[in-house]
Amino acid sequence: MKRRHLLWYSLLFAAGCTTGVNSTNNSSQQMAMTAPKNLKFAVTDVVGMEDLQRDYGLFRSTLEEILEVKIEFFPVENPTAAAPALLSREVDIVFAGPSEYLILNSRAKAIPIIAIERSDYHSIMVVRADSKIKLLAQLKGKTIAMRKIGSTSGHLAPTKLLMDAGLDPKTDFKIVMLNDQGVQALKKGEVDAWATASDRYKNILESEGLLEKNFSVIFTGPLLPSDVFVASNQLPSSFITDMRSRMIKHQDKLIQSLLTAKTLQRYKGSKLIPANDSDYNMIREVYQKIGQGNFL
Repeated sequence: MKRRHLLWYSLLFAAGCTTGVNSTNNSSQQMAMTAPKNLKFAVTDVVGMEDLQRDYGLFRSTLEEILEVKIEFFPVENPTAAAPALLSREVDIVFAGPSEYLILNSRAKAIPIIAIERSDYHSIMVVRADSKIKLLAQLKGKTIAMRKIGSTSGHLAPTKLLMDAGLDPKTDFKIVMLNDQGVQALKKGEVDAWATASDRYKNILESEGLLEKNFSVIFTGPLLPSDVFVASNQLPSSFITDMRSRMIKHQDKLIQSLLTAKTLQRYKGSKLIPANDSDYNMIREVYQKIGQGNFL
């Protein structure tokens, strides 16, 4: 009897091991069956092959290794050019900012794969230290320096903060797009406030030779929507699911590969998280409120 039980348990153990091996093999086989032979990869805010290779070269090769699929760069001329490229299947994967994601989703039905959450990514509103402005509502009738049209942290999110404070973006304040020179305009009194990103603030002051004590942050907004990797909707859904799983599993390696580029230090301390379309509704709301809903 004991020998019979021993034989039975041995068979169960062997079957279990075989099932585990088969499961792993089946996953790899399924990936191989559904995966394209190669993928084209674009980044919405990087123009030119040279810059793509400089900033994302190691990331590309790391992702290629993780997915076991050859990946080639596809340079785009501007942030919105990735949408028609996705539609025409010239590109398969795009790394986009929150604002660009909405364009890719609405115009090309791009599918979010995974988002990269930055630990210190907020919009802040800054005034001079001697300013009497202490609240966002006091910016009614004032001029505010922002970064550039469509910037999540330097235009859309600050506009949402002002909307939440009861101000109408069409009539209650004036916006001037000055990129990172907004701080100099604020110092000279040419504007009343300056909107920027929390993770850029100190670096901008340092690069401009300015001191924090001369400015006051009157408001810090909530954590902003994440940058996101999206896929063409023409890729097999099973491949996208497997790609998402592999990227999460190997996220430390992927993020470390981004940090080798000086221009991508904003991702230090970041993590990969599931990308939910609803996380970007805040940006949709701003576009609607400023009368640019058709843009999406």
